[in-house]
Amino acid sequence: MKIWKTSQGYKVIRVIAGRSNVFLLTDGKNNILIDTGPGFMWKTLEMRLKQSGVNTIDYLILTHTHYDHAENAWRIREKYKAKVIVHRSEAEYLASGDNILPQGTNWFSRLLVRIFIKKFNSFARYTPCSYDLLIDSFYDLKDPGFNAYILHTPGHTPGSLSVIIGHEIALVGDTMFGIFRGSVFPPFANDVRSLVKSWGDLLETGCNIFLPSHGSENSRELVLKEYNKRLTSI
Repeated sequence: MKIWKTSQGYKVIRVIAGRSNVFLLTDGKNNILIDTGPGFMWKTLEMRLKQSGVNTIDYLILTHTHYDHAENAWRIREKYKAKVIVHRSEAEYLASGDNILPQGTNWFSRLLVRIFIKKFNSFARYTPCSYDLLIDSFYDLKDPGFNAYILHTPGHTPGSLSVIIGHEIALVGDTMFGIFRGSVFPPFANDVRSLVKSWGDLLETGCNIFLPSHGSENSRELVLKEYNKRLTSI
């Protein structure tokens, strides 16, 4: 499990890596989980949380409601008594276990969408989960004791959220990817114009480390380069 530390002593622990990253934000007492991974990762997630000394979770923040981020949400809410946070525009998807249909951003991902879109609807359905807090554009996380906040960063989906920690580290969900060398551009996004604007909003937070849900961390220099490049083409 890789760990990032902030200047205020918070830890960001990547408790799950690979298919989908799952992050734990902790100060040693209070815990916030960001995303849950797909259903088949549940036992591993449960084990890693135990290894991290986690018995309760204050908040579960869903960066968006695609199955590979939210499929274990009901389990987290039930086992760890977590309050579930989701953007208002995606609350109905979480409550029904449905997915926002993805849109490709390149020829290959668009082809995949056309081929598999009908199967995706049935394959990606998951156990519904109740929500506790609905976010619009901003939510301060001072109540559980963190100098952190949630920021609406639409583009990949209409209700995509990012978590900003002390103006140092941003957990960005699928607003960026960390898989493709020299690029943060995701293969799927419902609104590319909004996505690129969200990169600008994330850069304005002052963060130097951007942790996506797929792949490894992105530097500020790379995000700025990609932002300037894409800004001229939208």
